[in-house]
Amino acid sequence: MTRTSTQVVVVGGGPAGLMASHLLHRAGIETVVLDHREVQQIQTTHRAGILERDSVRLLTETGVYEPGAERVLTHGDRHGGIDLRFAGRSHRVDFERLVGASVWLYPQTEVFSDLHRARTRDGGDLRYGVRDVHVHDVLTTPRVTFTGADGAPHEVTAELVVGADGSRSVCRDLVEPRTRSSRQYPFAWFGILCEAPKSAPELVYTRSDRGFALISQRTDSLQRMYFQCDPTEDPSTWSDARIWDELQARTAGEDGFSLVEGPVVDRSVLPFRSFVQTPMRHGNLLLAGDAAHTVPPTGAKGLNLALADVRVLAEVVERALGKGDPDLLDEYTDRALARVWKAQHFSYWMTTMLHRSAADSDFDEARQLGELDTLVSSEAGSTYLAEGYTGWPAR
Repeated sequence: MTRTSTQVVVVGGGPAGLMASHLLHRAGIETVVLDHREVQQIQTTHRAGILERDSVRLLTETGVYEPGAERVLTHGDRHGGIDLRFAGRSHRVDFERLVGASVWLYPQTEVFSDLHRARTRDGGDLRYGVRDVHVHDVLTTPRVTFTGADGAPHEVTAELVVGADGSRSVCRDLVEPRTRSSRQYPFAWFGILCEAPKSAPELVYTRSDRGFALISQRTDSLQRMYFQCDPTEDPSTWSDARIWDELQARTAGEDGFSLVEGPVVDRSVLPFRSFVQTPMRHGNLLLAGDAAHTVPPTGAKGLNLALADVRVLAEVVERALGKGDPDLLDEYTDRALARVWKAQHFSYWMTTMLHRSAADSDFDEARQLGELDTLVSSEAGSTYLAEGYTGWPAR
């Protein structure tokens, strides 16, 4: 077995783990990053694509890019609002006018690639394609054992371990005692990637009598769209024509809005739930991102919450290691969860406002439409949505 040591082992080499490693590197703290996936697998797995203003600042103001080469700004699309579409009409919520902020359409695969390049450029110890990862002794001197991509056994001893290994985390169960809160939703999203021009310049969130639909974008020639479905739906049984008929029916209205169609190159069903585990720190182990919490995708909060976690985590770890005082790690959970629960509420609110349930009565549907009408006709209501969607500014 090859034995090495470092200051922090980061389990999980996605955007959250790489950002944690990047921020700690800037603070002079050594890290080793481990991930069971290969780099190419992460780069080709389509995920969320909306970045809040503070997420963009984190990427552009912490040295991820070389000066003048901020790819999130040059290759991403700045969105100054969204459309809420219901009763056959679209209503634009203007973020820039309401709260002076925008979001950026920039796929998570690009965020990963940018961070991977930055850590490689800076000499980061990144180990992908590992397996059999086990974390030991988190209450004393942590050790992480694993089988490397070379097939050989390895052990890394560290002062701290960061668990940023997603919703199937191997680190999550090491936290004791713990409290887990969750909500399962009775619907899922049928997601497609299609080769077509943009149907709208910004995201369109649609509530229809047939259920929810989201019209999103990726590039000038590749688009991402979703519609509400049963979690047991088999995407392989849906032809392109059937998919487009459903999407067109859900977004149709008196204003003549119509989607630009094209070949469907990917289709999948995405179940989702709300989940929070607390505390996010146990001894010398800290959790970040989906390892500690997940949100429904409706509010575009998942990646942004993970980046917000590691921003706080890096500050806390830098102070704790710098002063040799592990008690300073205690503040991490409370600081991170303050934002997590705001985002949980916002995502739950957006989800329940726009989706239909089989259990809904006529009263429920009329109330839902009344809520949407109140939201778009109220300056205060629209401002609340704009503030939550663009992200609450870091204090």
